[in-house]
This record gives sequence, C-alpha cells and structure tokens, in this order.
Amino acid sequence: MGLDHDHSHGSNKKALKISFFIISFYMAVEVIGGYLTNSLALLADAGHMLSDAVSLGIALLAFTFGEKAANYYKTYGYKRFEILAAVFNGVTLILISGFIFYEAYHRFSDPPEVASTGMLIIAVIGFFVNVLVAWMLMQGDTKENLNLRAAFLHVLGDLLGSVGAIIAALLMLLFGWAWADPLASVIVAVLILISGWRVSKDAIHVLMEGTPKNIDLDEVIETIVKIDGVKDIHDLHVWIITSGRNALSCHAVVDGDKSVDECQTILRTIEGNLKDKGIGHITIQLENNDHPHDDLLMCQHVGKEH
Repeated sequence: MGLDHDHSHGSNKKALKISFFIISFYMAVEVIGGYLTNSLALLADAGHMLSDAVSLGIALLAFTFGEKAANYYKTYGYKRFEILAAVFNGVTLILISGFIFYEAYHRFSDPPEVASTGMLIIAVIGFFVNVLVAWMLMQGDTKENLNLRAAFLHVLGDLLGSVGAIIAALLMLLFGWAWADPLASVIVAVLILISGWRVSKDAIHVLMEGTPKNIDLDEVIETIVKIDGVKDIHDLHVWIITSGRNALSCHAVVDGDKSVDECQTILRTIEGNLKDKGIGHITIQLENNDHPHDDLLMCQHVGKEH
C-alpha cells in the first residue's frame, strides 16, 4: 500500500512537472505570436494558458512543499502555501480578464488588421499542446488527487480557448470578419473570469477557516452524538487545512465515571467514523457534566435530541 502510494505520488508529480514546462513554454509562444499577428484572441488564450501554468505550478508546489516536515514554527507544515498561491492565481486571472474585456471593447469599434494565417497556425499548435498535456495528466491520479484534477480541468478549459481562436482565424480567413478576433477573446475572457472567481472564492473560504463544502455539518454532529458513551458535544469546529485535508475539533461530554480505556475506545470510534466522512485530522476534548464551558454549538444546544 505504501509503495503504491509513493509510486502514485511520484507519477503525479512527474506528470505535473512536464505539463508545467510544456504549458509555460507554449504560453510564451502564444504571447509572442499574439503580439506579432496582432491577435487579441491569441493573447487571451495565452492569458488562459497562464492560468493553466499557475494552476499546474500550484499543484506542483503543493506536492513539493507538502513533503516538508512540520516544525515548531510551522506545525501544519507548508501545506497552506497552496491556498496562498491560489488567492494570487485567482486575483491575477480576474485582472487579466478585465484587461481583455477592455481591449476587446476598443477592437469591436475599430478592428485592427490581424495576420489570420499565422494566428491559425499558432492556435492549431496550441490546441494539440493542450491535448498532449491533458493526456499526460490523465495518466496520473485525476480521480483521487484534488490538485491534479484541478490542473486537468484548467487544461480542458484552455482547449476551448484554442478552439475559439481557431474558429476566429478561419472566419477572418474565409469571410474577412475582423470582429471574430475580439469576439473569441471575450469568450476566453469569460472563461478566465469564471476560473478566477471560483479559485479566489474557494481559497478565501479556506483562509477564513470555513466548513469544507464536502462536509455536512449536521451529519458530522449526528455521527458523534449517536456514539455510545457520548452525551453531548459543544465548541465544534470543522475547517480545511489545505485541499483534501479537513480538520475537526470539539468538546465531547461523557460520563464522569468512565475509565481511561473506555474514553480511548470512544475517541477511536469517533475518529474512525469521522474518517469515513472525509475528516482526517481530529482533536476531541473529553469532559464530564461539570465542565466549565458553555453548552453552545452554532448558537444552539446540541444533544441527543438533535
């Protein structure tokens, strides 16, 4: 099991590293190509490729930093670096989309000359680059690993941007429709804006220690209080350390006459049941009825009647 995990981790990291360098290189090609051909659609697609590169880089850094051991100064290790980078990623994407909208507005009113043939060649190559990177990422564990899955979805989104640039180039070549270039750029800008908003919102939710989206708090409460020996819980907190790592802390009230071994059994049962719910890092303080804390959870008392 451990060898399989290490192999999967290694293959995921290798796929991310190669994909990152391919996307970053072709992003530079599209920036240069967009500038030389005067195509806003190519520049927009390069902006979307930037989002791919940042997403892949974040995932790669998450693997690398996640390997660093926790210490007295970083008791959770460096796993939240991924979230900080995600905030930067999201804000950058929103700014890029705003710039593309601004440029497209001016190009609709006064369409410039675009080198359609060069634009088409670069867009077609970009399409196949994205296909190659998507295929490479599929060789990894995109089903279970959240970082790899997010990077894979970013690349799929960029495929649409390449398709948009190809269609725009063909429309200009065949019909001379100069407005096709800014229209394609607006479509890509919308994709970038959606990605940026989602990334920013999710990252800020983590930094605000919000409840994980895949966790049903009522279900968690019921899971704990229905365990034999637990009379009540309070001071419940469920939050996200980083992608795929959820944590929980709470106070659980038990009978004061229980032995240490019985309390240990209760704790192991709670941990086992919550692990099945997607919570791996669990801290529970056991107390008797004479505890000095308020019996409040989310501004209400939670007991067996819940």
